[in-house]
Amino acid sequence: MTETPIHLKPQSAAWFDSVMSVFELAPHHVHLLTLACDALDRGAQAREALSASGITYIDARGLPKARPEVAIERDSRIAFARLLRELDLDWDPFGDPSRPPALQSNRRSA
Repeated sequence: MTETPIHLKPQSAAWFDSVMSVFELAPHHVHLLTLACDALDRGAQAREALSASGITYIDARGLPKARPEVAIERDSRIAFARLLRELDLDWDPFGDPSRPPALQSNRRSA
């Protein structure tokens, strides 16, 4: 089994472990899963900063501006959703329960 990346926060590390325990992932999919966990962590980091500082600040001209963390959180959310779509972690609940589900392409033919 693949080791959990040590740089992940506890919540994303737990998700990494749960996905790895249920799915048989190819090495390139493990990399995508790690990137998805990184996106979760970055989004959480941005949310923490926004909770502490608010979503706007007043610039030098006295106008309200969105903090950079707003864009970081949005971009992390988008990255996570795209990586999750690429991983395509859905499986057939009526499949063989003795085997973990394998990844299937989300580009299935009709």
